[in-house]
Amino acid sequence: MASHITTDQFLAAAKYRRTVYALKGSSSVSDSRIEEVVKDVLSFAPSSYNTQSARITLVLGDKHKQFWDIVIKESEPILKGAGEAVWNAMEPRFQGFKNAYGSVVFWEDGKTIKQAQDTHKASAAMFPEWADHASGMHQLLVWTALELEGLGANLQHMNAIPPVEAALKKFLDVPEEWKLKAHLNFGDEAQPHPDAPQKLPVSETFKVVS
Repeated sequence: MASHITTDQFLAAAKYRRTVYALKGSSSVSDSRIEEVVKDVLSFAPSSYNTQSARITLVLGDKHKQFWDIVIKESEPILKGAGEAVWNAMEPRFQGFKNAYGSVVFWEDGKTIKQAQDTHKASAAMFPEWADHASGMHQLLVWTALELEGLGANLQHMNAIPPVEAALKKFLDVPEEWKLKAHLNFGDEAQPHPDAPQKLPVSETFKVVS
């Protein structure tokens, strides 16, 4: 069946996505529309062997503020332990993330991955990596879609600090076997949409073999 959009339109949408740090605690897009976008991505995003291990929690409004209060509380002693300068550099960034309207939290369901490993034993070792690939696709699709709706967004990875993940699981009431992968902060933009960052010349990153 022919697509209703062209390849150039699809690529233009992907190119529009940016990391936007300056976000407002408001959303010009309704909560119901944001929920619709996220659910739509979950309904079609690919995964190896159609494993479908991706899980998403949508956190809005005041709950998003509480979400980041938890991140800040759990991160502070760890980052201060790495040096006061580290915490002084990161704390303002965390407050900026807290200022956003909401978060899309991306998880992987370890139980689903284990079931796939048991079913496909010859490829069992690869399923965690393939789940990461699928999660990345979900993240990019949601990120791009929300920016096309008119919101700004930035993707963060606080799962690098173990106490953060444990505390967020409790706050968001998700199963213990879920693994935190990333969270996308979003809201109305408080700055002009950023220009494209400089990239390596394509001649250095692309090769044709024929």
